[in-house]
Amino acid sequence: MSDREIIIPASMKTIVERAGYAPAVRVGDTLYCAGQVGRTADLQVIEDPEQQFIRAWENLAEVLEAGGCTFADVVEMTTYHVDMTRHMPVFREVKNRVFPKGFCAWTCIGVSELAHPGLLVEIKCVAVRRQAIPV
Repeated sequence: MSDREIIIPASMKTIVERAGYAPAVRVGDTLYCAGQVGRTADLQVIEDPEQQFIRAWENLAEVLEAGGCTFADVVEMTTYHVDMTRHMPVFREVKNRVFPKGFCAWTCIGVSELAHPGLLVEIKCVAVRRQAIPV
C-alpha cells in the first residue's frame, strides 16, 4: 500500500491530463498542494487582476477540500507574483477577505513570469489535517 494519495478535484482533470501534474499529494495527514493560479476550469487565464486572484484562491480551496482540508489547516504558503509591487495591494485585499490572517507561515516571491502569459500569481501551500477531538 502506498503512503501517498494523489488528489485531483473533478474540475481539474483537464489540466492534470494536459500538464501531467498532481494538484495535491497527501502523505498521512499532510497535504502538499501544487501552485494554483487564476484560470477557469477550461484553462482560460482570467485577465482582470482582482478576479484572477479570487479564482486562484477558489482553485486552492477546491484542492484543499478534495484533500480533506480547509484554509484553516494551511501551515505554510508560498505565493509567486508577477509585477508584485503593482498587484500586491489588490492581492492582499483579496487574501484578507478569503484567507484567515496570521494562520500560517507565508513567503512572497517576485518572479518574471509564470507558466502561461497573463498569469499574475501562483499560490502553493502545505496543510495538515486537524484530528477530530473525541467527545
